[in-house]
Amino acid sequence: MSKPIPPRKSSTVAARSTSGTDTTRNQPPIVSARWIGAALAIILLVAAFCVWGALCLTFWQGSWQLLYHPTAPVTRTPANVGLAFDSVDFAAAESGQPQLHGWWIPSASGVRFTAIYLHGADGNIGGTVDALIPLHAAGMDILDFDYRGYGISQFIHPSEESWREDAESAIEYLRDTRHIPTSSLILTGQGLGANLALEMAAAHPEIAGVVLDNPLDRPTDAIFNDSRARLVPAHALVRDRWDLIHPATTLRVSSLWFYRTPASGQPPAIKTEAFEKVTARKMRVWLTNSPDLVTNYGFALSRWRDDFPGNRQYR
Repeated sequence: MSKPIPPRKSSTVAARSTSGTDTTRNQPPIVSARWIGAALAIILLVAAFCVWGALCLTFWQGSWQLLYHPTAPVTRTPANVGLAFDSVDFAAAESGQPQLHGWWIPSASGVRFTAIYLHGADGNIGGTVDALIPLHAAGMDILDFDYRGYGISQFIHPSEESWREDAESAIEYLRDTRHIPTSSLILTGQGLGANLALEMAAAHPEIAGVVLDNPLDRPTDAIFNDSRARLVPAHALVRDRWDLIHPATTLRVSSLWFYRTPASGQPPAIKTEAFEKVTARKMRVWLTNSPDLVTNYGFALSRWRDDFPGNRQYR
């Protein structure tokens, strides 16, 4: 007789062992609290960097509004003060469309010089009408125009670079279109426009002279002292500097500097370091805010201009 085959216990044990292994593999992995904390920290850092980057981009795109305050409607013209003028458009783009709009105000007498008026950072040429009176009374032709972004000139966001390009276009317009010698041009600027006039005069030693009405010592403080500027690398994002010292040091043409004083007649605490740096012929005048301001301005302007060497005349 054959012997009975005993049950194979080992196969049962192996099956149980295999079943136990499968149960372990199906359990979800355990993530440590330290790993979760590190992941959350990384996510928060990335989010903070994105927010900071967006803030930098916003500041870069909009910081110009802290310094430049252009307006579009031109509510006054030279006709409001009895000055004859012609509207002019120049500085054509590649499309042929003029980028700059302004006024040509001819002199009523024999012309010796032509003034290019460079207005300040606020408003547009409509706010310059009264300032044109003494220039016209001094016997000068005048080109007054709006930078791009101001009045009805081409719309862009203003900057120091675009202002320099526009002033250069004004010089080219008078030289190439109206055939006025550059040696007969006088750049005249008010406020931030005076800073621009100084920069352009330093770059063009062939012009006759430059008149600076209350130039701004540190205009970009309006940008860099803003509370939002402390949150971003403002000096790296903003290219405008409007430095007075360097162009004053390199200026080679005659300059007339006007500074405004209160009614008391006492000079205010205005830094005149830039004026002191000028080595070329120069003249400084303190104007008191009084009814005689326009008269005194015109008298000083005529006296300074009449002292030009040779007093050149092109007509």
